[in-house]
Order: sequence, then structure tokens, then C-alpha cells
Amino acid sequence: MFPLKDTTDEIIRRINNSSPSKVQKTVLPYSTPIKRRSNAIDSPFRNSYSSSPLPFEAQMILTSPRKPLRYISKHPYKVLDAPDLQDDFYLNLVDWSSNNVLGVGLGTTVYLWSAATSRVVKLCDMASQSSHRNNAENVTSVSWMPTGSHIAVGTALGPVEIWDVQKSKRVRKMRGHTQRVGALAWNQYTVSSGSRDRLIYHRDVRVPNEFTTKLTGHRQEVCGLKWNPEGTQLASGGNDNKLLIWDSASDVPIYKFLHHTAAVKAIAWSPHSHGLLASGGGSQDKHIRFWSTSNGEALECYDTESQVCNLAWSRHSNELVSTHGYSQNQVILWQYPTMEQLAVLRGHTYRVLYLSVSPDGQNIVTGAGDETLRFWNIFNNGEKEKKRESVFDIRTQIR
Repeated sequence: MFPLKDTTDEIIRRINNSSPSKVQKTVLPYSTPIKRRSNAIDSPFRNSYSSSPLPFEAQMILTSPRKPLRYISKHPYKVLDAPDLQDDFYLNLVDWSSNNVLGVGLGTTVYLWSAATSRVVKLCDMASQSSHRNNAENVTSVSWMPTGSHIAVGTALGPVEIWDVQKSKRVRKMRGHTQRVGALAWNQYTVSSGSRDRLIYHRDVRVPNEFTTKLTGHRQEVCGLKWNPEGTQLASGGNDNKLLIWDSASDVPIYKFLHHTAAVKAIAWSPHSHGLLASGGGSQDKHIRFWSTSNGEALECYDTESQVCNLAWSRHSNELVSTHGYSQNQVILWQYPTMEQLAVLRGHTYRVLYLSVSPDGQNIVTGAGDETLRFWNIFNNGEKEKKRESVFDIRTQIR
């Protein structure tokens, strides 16, 4: 026979009579529950405690900080007529000064337009300075001195003129080129000029010499010139499809990039990454390429499916704007380095051959053979946008 089971009183008696060292901890069925993790039962975020029909994970997504919306208007905020603005890929006829004045070459004349007052001033007329009466006097390039006090003007006959805009007076006329000067770039008091005669001249406006340095490296017309932000390297592009990098203290290129298959006019140095250079090829190339001039390395390459006419970096963010010709005549804002298209702007009916950035870095102006100048608010100013709230925001309806 089986022994009878001990009653509860007997169990308690045995425990009380036992020595402390021999007591075994026993968890009875009605003992205090084991302590568990607070987020397992008592957490207010458990779905069982929530009055929302959405699961906790969805609520976290909806209540997380939202990235401010970026609005980019696809319409220009201003359009100006620009009669006689030439439809020539190799020229550079528009530049925006640090004093918020736009310089434009129209035919034989240079006009100044104040973005602050909308006042237009005729600075000079090359035809009135010459005994000839033909297209030989056409303005082929304009470029502002960094201070905004003087503007360099390239001409179809070869001379480069420096004008004092306050006095409306020519202060220098520098010779050397034998054909049109389509590209100009300043480095403090030195202006570099590139010509159809395949030469590049450095001209220090403080000295009486016509030029201080002569660069030979291109086999066809020089159509793109840009100094890096530090003023230590010059990038030149030509109709020979070459992109050359020059050191400021040398007359021999330190790098020769031969990857493009069409003329290289579009050149832009990044203000955010030292030695990062972007370049664009013409109608038979259609690619934007990136280079490191610190080590001569070719970086990314992207097919835009359209002639690349100009490039410019945003001063406040890692964004790049490009203007295009055949066949879509569009303006594209890119996010670098992903090269995601942030906006595509259309409106010009001819190739968008001219581009310049406003001194505050927020706006751009584009020009085309359709004889219009269009102003776009495209770049972020670097400040955080204000949070926008809407009565239709689902997050405000969750309790």
C-alpha cells in the first residue's frame, strides 16, 4: 500500500523543525510572481495598452522627426529678354558678380544688370571702338574680378579688355591672342584667357606686361577655364576633348584627362572636397565625370543623355547643377555623390549655353540662344527649413 500524502500542516511542521542550513526554498503555487522585465508587462508601449489601432512599430515611424520638405520651383522667378545672345557653345557670355550685378555680352556690347534694382547699364560697345563694322568686334566672353569692381571682356579679335564698372572706363587692353577669346577665369589679380588659337595666357593686371605666363597644351580651341578655390590649380577644357590640370607655378600640365569624347566646356571645382573636379562633355559625349586632382584619379562617370554645357556646385550643400543642349535643353539639379536627380527644369527652347550663380549661392541664371535669361531659385541656403504642420498630418490624429 502507498503511504498517505502529507497534509499541509505536516509540511509546515517539518519546515519549522528543520535547521536553517537544510531548508530548501520551495515556490508554492500561490507564491509571489517572479519579477519580469518592465517592458514585458508594465511598458506603456505594449500594443495591449495602446488606444491606437496602429502597432507600436508604425507609431514610432509616424512620430519620429520628419525631414523638412524641399520645394524647388520648376518655373523661373524672372525672365529677361537678351537680344543677340549668341547660340555658340564655345562662348561664355554671362557672369554674376560678388556685388550682385550681372554682366552679359550681347553682340558687340556688354550690359550690366543690377539684381537689386533691376537697373540696366550699357558698359561698352566694341563696335564703337573699331573702324571695322562686322562681327569681328563681337564680345565672346565676360568674367568678373572677385572684388566685383572690374570685369574682363574677351573679344572675337583676340584682345582682352579690363573695365572699371564704377567709372565705366577701360583700364587695360591686353593683346597676345590672335583669335577669339571664349574663356576667362580670375585668380585674385590674375585673369587667365583661353582662345581659339589654342593658347592660354595668365595676365596679372597689376603689371604692365601683356601676359606673365603662356600655356600650350591644347590642339584645338580652349572653351573652358576654372581655377580651384585655393587658386593653386587651373583646369582647362578644349575642343580637342582634353581636360588639363595646371599648377599655378608651372607651364606644363600636371594631369591630362583624355576620357571625354567631345568638347569639354563644363568645368566646376567642388567647394566642399579638396581636389574634387567635375567636367562635362559635348553632344558626342553627354557624360559628367568626376576627378581627384590630388592624385590624378578618375572617379565616377554618369551618362546624362544630353549635351553638357555648364556645371556649377552649390556653396551650401553637396549639390551640382548642370545645363544641357541637344536634345532636351534642360537644367538638372543633382545630389552628389549619389547623383540622384533632385529637380529637372525646362523652359529654354535652345541649348542652355550659359550659367552663373548668384553671390548668395541660392539662385542661378541661365541663358540660351532663344535670347532669354532665366532666373531660378534652385539651391538651398544651408539653413534648416521651418517645420511645416498640416491639419491633414496623420500624426496629429493619433492619441
